[in-house]
Order: sequence, then structure tokens, then C-alpha cells
Amino acid sequence: MNKLIWILFLISTSIFSQKTDEAQLRAIYDAALTQGKAHDWLSHLSNQIGGRLSGSVQAQQAVDYTKKQLEELGLDKVWLQPVMVPKWTRGLPEFAYLETSPGVTINMPITALGGSVSTPFRGIKANIVEVKGIDELAILGKQRLEGKIVFFNRPMDATKISTFDGYSGCVDQRYSGAAEAAQYGAIGVIVRSLSLRIDDLPHTGAMSYGDIAVENRIPAAALSTRASDLLSASISLNPDVNFYFKQNCQQLEDVPSFNVIGEIKGSTYPDEIIVVGGHLDSWDLGDGSHDDGAGCVQSMEVLHILKKIGYKPKRTLRVVLFMNEENGLRGGNKYAEVAKSKNENHVFALESDAGGFTPRGFTFDCSDANFDQIQSWKPLFEPYLIHMFVKGGSGADIGPLKNDKIVMAGLRPDSQRYFDHHHAANDTFEHVNKRELELGAATMTSLIYLMDTYGSVKEN
Repeated sequence: MNKLIWILFLISTSIFSQKTDEAQLRAIYDAALTQGKAHDWLSHLSNQIGGRLSGSVQAQQAVDYTKKQLEELGLDKVWLQPVMVPKWTRGLPEFAYLETSPGVTINMPITALGGSVSTPFRGIKANIVEVKGIDELAILGKQRLEGKIVFFNRPMDATKISTFDGYSGCVDQRYSGAAEAAQYGAIGVIVRSLSLRIDDLPHTGAMSYGDIAVENRIPAAALSTRASDLLSASISLNPDVNFYFKQNCQQLEDVPSFNVIGEIKGSTYPDEIIVVGGHLDSWDLGDGSHDDGAGCVQSMEVLHILKKIGYKPKRTLRVVLFMNEENGLRGGNKYAEVAKSKNENHVFALESDAGGFTPRGFTFDCSDANFDQIQSWKPLFEPYLIHMFVKGGSGADIGPLKNDKIVMAGLRPDSQRYFDHHHAANDTFEHVNKRELELGAATMTSLIYLMDTYGSVKEN
């Protein structure tokens, strides 16, 4: 009889907990959709400050603004974490043209890749050689590439339903193309923009020269997708066409900046830390609304919503707005370095860095036992059309926190439009839907609530 009573008690407790969780998620979504601040915060970041290139005046303005907003939320603690960041400047706008025959030219929309060196003062003009990937350089060899401009023209794979898979399949040519081409005597690199949309907007992004000496580095730029198709067709008709481009970018000495951090102290397990965040820096072509202003304001909104509904967290909740994800990851590395030096116990980390589009779910980097627990929460999200709970990656900024105990996650919105805007001049505020942004913030808050309520699975 006692056993039967115990079983009935467990069942009733489980039902009660489920009803409580359902009510809490409903309160979270209601608050996000009717009392949220994310859209207004993003409007200021995007329209009043603009693109926040690491080390720029605008990046510092974003630090000051978000710190002030977190302070106004009445958190237990708000502070700035110093970090040295690279400072790369674009300079005067880039210019390029295709020369189909002597004196006959077509202007081509390009943008310097982040971290690239400039061209000589008068620019460079040379025969251009098209390749579909880095592997083709070795096949062509120095004899075919020396003194030429290399055109990397491998497009994103349109058959990949997750556009991030298409992006990862060709980002190597942007990141490492110049370093590889320089070894074969190329004098410049042009890379097809990483976007599935055919338009006239070039997309920038980080690139690296590896250990190549400064004097041997060659300039690298991205070409719009439409111009890339035109250039490819022109080369197929006449392999002797020339390409000219000029850019004025410069890599300067590192400068001081900050991660912005706000915290609510846990009531029961204050030494267990849950982190939610995004990166405050952006590229300079647009205003960084999707990448990653959206992730920053959604992360701030998590703490705002929980305070709004009167929720008292058991564990310490911390929002971190990381600096310098785009071209260095200095903020994420610094945060993890300081956390390790203080022997802080991070039990969960969630990042939003995939745009402010309609949320679909999360990816998780965790043990099987923790993933099984998270999967048990999936029915709570289904009324909000959140259906994707899969094991996979999490986020670049929280990556340095990884160990064998922490549970890590990344918000995964619908990805079909993300690379239309990624690192381009149209990553701007008007392309962020207010309701989609708010739904993303509510979805993140719900997962944080559940992780705080139940904790991660402790394994031997």
C-alpha cells in the first residue's frame, strides 16, 4: 500500500511540475510579445550607432549603450570585462572593373575581406584565373598562377536545406584562399560572396594569412554573386580578360575594448552559472542587425523577461555581450580565460548568433544523458512551433567554455534568409521582423528557465 501511495505521489508531482512549466512558458511568451524591449534596443544599436567593427568608435558606443540598458534592468551586477581586440579599417570604398578588351570595362561590386591588406596605391590589374576551390591551385601550379588574380567561384550548395551547411562547404576559400594562392605567386584574390541570392551586394567576412610574412600577403576581396556569374561567363568566352581592383584597408595595432556582462545572483546554487549571449561587434557594411545585434538584444531580453514575470532563479544567470567574434574571437576567449582563472562553475551556456528570424529550435553540445533530459522538455515547446532539438554545435563565443561537464546550446532560427544578409550592406534593421525577434527571445528564456529549474544531469 505504501508503495502504491509513493507511485501516486510521484505521478501527481510530475503532473503538477508539467502544469507549472506550461504556465511559466506561457507567461514567458506573453511577456516577450507584449512587454519586450528587444526591438527597441536593436533599433538603437542599428539606427543610432550602426555597424560595430571591432575596435571602432561605434563598437565602444555599443558597449556604453548596452551597459546602461542592463543597469536600468536592475540586475544584481553589471560590469565591463577588458579585452584587447584587433583594429582593421576599410578606408575609402573599394573599386573594381572587368576589362573584356582594351578600353572596354564593366564595373564590378566588391568589398575587401576583413583582415586583408590593401592593394598598391594604383590598384592591381591582371589576367584572372577561375577556380572552384583551394584544391585546384595545386593542379594549376605556379606556372599558371604566378602574376595572376585568382577567382574562387565555388557557390554555396543550394541543395542543403540548412543554409549553414552550404556556407560551411565553401567558407574555406574566403578564409584561406589568399594565403594559399600567395604560395603560387598570385598577386590578388577575388572570392564569390557566400550567399544563395543572386544580387549585386558583396559580402565581406574574416580571412587569414596564416604565418605568411606581411610583405608577402596579397589583397583579397569578395565579389557579388551576380558579378561572379558574369565574370565566370566572361572568362569562359575569353580566358585572357583582365580584372582590376583597388582597396585601401589597413590593419592597425590592437586596441582596448570590453565584453559587457550583467548578472542575477542565484538564490539556491549561486556558484552554478548559466550564461546566455551574443556578439556585440559586427561588420561595417550594414548595421549588424541580424549578425549579431539580434542575438545581443535577445540575450538581454532573457533577464528582462524573467524579472518581468517575477521569476527568482536558483542558479546565477549571466548575460554576456562578447566583443570581436567576427575577426578574432577575443571576447569569447577572454571570458573563458577569466572564468577559468576564477574557477567558476559554468553549467549551461546558450548563444544566439544565427539571425533574428523565426525560431525553430536548438542545437546542443552535451552528453547523451543531458540530451535525454532536454528532449523530455520538447513537448513544452511544441505549442510554440519549436520542434528542432538536435545534437550538434553551439556557438563560437561560448565555445572556449567547453569541457566534459557543461551543457552548451545554440538557438536555431529558420536559416533560409540569413545568408541573403550575412556580412552585407543589407544586414539592416528593416529586415528584422519584430515578432520573430521576440519569439526567439521567448524561446531562449524558456530553455534558460528549464535549465535553471532542473539543472543539468550530474554524471560520474
